[in-house]
Amino acid sequence: MRKFWLAVGMGVGGAACFVALLVVGTYSAAAGLVGGGGGGAVALAKGAVPAKYQGLVQKWGNLCPAINPALLAAQLYQESGWNPRAQSAAAAQGIAQFIPGTWAGHGIDGDGDGDRDVWDPADAIPSAASYDCELAGYVKKVAGDPTDNMLAAYNAGAYRVIKSGGVPNISETRNYVKIIRSLEKSFARPVGRVQPSQQAAGAIYFAQKKLGTKYLWGGNGTPEQGGRFDCSGLTQAAYRTVDIELPRVANDQYNAGPHPSRDELLPGDLVFFSDDLTNSRAIHHVGLYVGGGYMINAPYTGAVIRFDKIDTPDYFGATRVTKDGAAALPTTQPAA
Repeated sequence: MRKFWLAVGMGVGGAACFVALLVVGTYSAAAGLVGGGGGGAVALAKGAVPAKYQGLVQKWGNLCPAINPALLAAQLYQESGWNPRAQSAAAAQGIAQFIPGTWAGHGIDGDGDGDRDVWDPADAIPSAASYDCELAGYVKKVAGDPTDNMLAAYNAGAYRVIKSGGVPNISETRNYVKIIRSLEKSFARPVGRVQPSQQAAGAIYFAQKKLGTKYLWGGNGTPEQGGRFDCSGLTQAAYRTVDIELPRVANDQYNAGPHPSRDELLPGDLVFFSDDLTNSRAIHHVGLYVGGGYMINAPYTGAVIRFDKIDTPDYFGATRVTKDGAAALPTTQPAA
């Protein structure tokens, strides 16, 4: 729920003209924001990894050349959603979802306290990195991208990667590699400018038509709900019109693509607000950026969908939604 001290929204009157000017003006500058690239060590995007795990992920994500902190973060998020007590139906355990047999052979004492505890992230996160690097060593002579081969070995086994001469033609394995590589982009701090979205205009068009609609907690815009939305219901519906399926919850929507900085925002970016500026899991609100420092959002009970300024003390960051990024997000997580 959006905090009540949020700047008072603009009236609906004149909204169409307002958003048209912002979108046209901002997109006219987009060509100057496309460049970029460059190498160097991979840094984590602000707040993407919960603060209590960030040091572990940054340290152990540099254990070998086949992994990096963003890749390790993507695996952990995909496996458990950062839940150290997660347990799957297949008995996979902890934040890294080791099954007991694999843990027995590959778990390490990451914090040096004399034990190997699958439920302790200080052991499980280093063990995940160590296991990745061990697999990378097994397939290091295989042709192709070494990180893709390592991920394929994680999913299908090193023998199959070696026998296939690369990522095996197994749909589950190829999909796993694609998912982790897509999520990796969401956890990495961008180097250079983030590419503009190709679907943003359609999402904005949908949200603009909903200006003035009353807010509804849990609203998905169904006829039974009178076409009303809450914040993440609105952004989900807006991107659904351009064939991108976002998760329902705002803090999961944050991982649907790379993260432009405040001065690189473009219309269509999702903008997020959090009770903890070091942790994306504490995000409590999302809006659709339209340019000029404003977003369209469904703010809170008693309000209507409207324009609001994004520059508030709880502004967390932004995501430039991509189809692959949204498709990579897990739809379910193992139970605690």
